[in-house]
Amino acid sequence: MNQSRRLFCKTSLGAGCLSAGTRSSLARKPSGPDKAELDRILAQPVLRRDLFPAPVKIESLELLRDGKQFLMRVRSAEGAESITVPNNSRVLDVYPMLIGNVFPYFIGKDARDLETHLWEVYRYQSNYKFQGLAFWVCVATVEMALLDLLGLISGKPIGEMLGGVRRREIGVYRASGNRGNTPEAEIDYLRKVVAETGAKAIKFRLGGRMSGNADSLPGRTEALIPLVRKTFGSDFTLYGDSNSSYDVANAIRIGRLMEENKYAMFEEPCEFDDLWAHKQVSDALSIPVGLGEQEFSMRRFQWTIENRAADIMQPDLHYFGGYIRCTRVARMAAAAGMPCTLHLSESGFAYLNILHFASYVQDPGPFQEFKGETGIPFLCDTSPLKCRNGKVLCPSGPGFGIKVDPDYIRKFRPVQEV
Repeated sequence: MNQSRRLFCKTSLGAGCLSAGTRSSLARKPSGPDKAELDRILAQPVLRRDLFPAPVKIESLELLRDGKQFLMRVRSAEGAESITVPNNSRVLDVYPMLIGNVFPYFIGKDARDLETHLWEVYRYQSNYKFQGLAFWVCVATVEMALLDLLGLISGKPIGEMLGGVRRREIGVYRASGNRGNTPEAEIDYLRKVVAETGAKAIKFRLGGRMSGNADSLPGRTEALIPLVRKTFGSDFTLYGDSNSSYDVANAIRIGRLMEENKYAMFEEPCEFDDLWAHKQVSDALSIPVGLGEQEFSMRRFQWTIENRAADIMQPDLHYFGGYIRCTRVARMAAAAGMPCTLHLSESGFAYLNILHFASYVQDPGPFQEFKGETGIPFLCDTSPLKCRNGKVLCPSGPGFGIKVDPDYIRKFRPVQEV
C-alpha cells in the first residue's frame, strides 16, 4: 500500500475502507513532519492583520453575569462593541483568574496584535505558572471576544480573518453523553438524536471514564459496538469515545472490535496525558485514534503530530485558548495528512464556534460535533443555525455573524469581585 493510500485510509474520510484483513499492512504508519518543519508552521501568522489599517485600542473588558450564565463584553476606544458567549460551565469556576490575571493585560492594547498578545499575556505577571485548561479558558474568552470585535470593524466573518472561508455547509455528528445505561437504552437515545437532526454520524461513550479498564456496566461496550453498527447500517459513520478508560492492551482489544465493525474514530482510548500509550495503540490499530480535548500544550500537540501518536487532532477551542492556537494545531495536522476535528465543550454557542473553525481550516474532518441548538435568543441574517439533514449553515456576517437579543443582555450585570 503506498503512502498516499495509507494516509487516506487513516483519516475519518477513508476509515470505512478498513477491515480486519488490512490491519497488518497499516501497523507501521508514516511519521509526521519533523520538528523543524512544524516549527516553521507554528511561526506563520494566522490573523490577517492587513484587514485593519487603523489601530483598534481595547478600552474595556467586562464579564457579565446572570446566575450561572455569562456574557463577555469588549469595547474599543473608537466606539465598537462586541458581546460574545464564553464557556459558561468553566468560566463559573475560573472567572477570578479571568478578571484578575487576564483582563488587566489587554486594556489599552491594540487588538490587531492579538497573536503577540497571546504570548505576552502568558508571560504577564508569570501567568505561565498557571499553565493549564483553567488559564487557557480565560484567554479563549478574551480572544473570541476580540475576534468578534475585529470582525465587526472589518465586516469580515471569523473565517475570512483567519485564512479564508472554504465551506459554509458543515456536516455534523450527534454525540451521546450517556454512560451506564443499557445498550438497548442507548440505541433508543441515539435513534432519537439522529431523527431530530438527520445526522449521518454519531459518537457514543465506551468504557467507564478514567476507570482503569472497568466498564460502566459489565459487557456494555462489547455489546454496544456491534449493536450500533447493526442498527444504523453500513453507510453510517460511527465514533466511539472512551474518555481515558483503558490501558494499552485493553484499548487495542476494544479497537480491534471497532475495526471489525468499521468505526471511523476511537477517541482518547488511554489516559489522555499518556502520549506514549496512545502511540502504541495508534501504531497497533488501523482505526484512526483521536486525541487532544484535554491538551493545553502546543508543544505536546507538536510531539503528537511529529511522532504520529494519534491520527485525528481534537483540541478544544475553549480549553486550548481559542481560534489562533487551534488553527496552529490544524496547520501542523494538515502537514501530516491528519484532520483537526475540534472537541466540543459545553457552551451556549459552542456549536457556532465550531462551525466557524470548520469553515476555514484545510481539513476539519467530514463531521463536527453538535450537541443541540442554543437556548440563548439571537438574531442572524445569514443562517438559521439549525441542523437540517445533518448539516448546519455557518453564518457569513461580520465576526460570529450573530447578535444576542438586547432584552436578554439587559438581565446581566458586570462581575466586580476577583
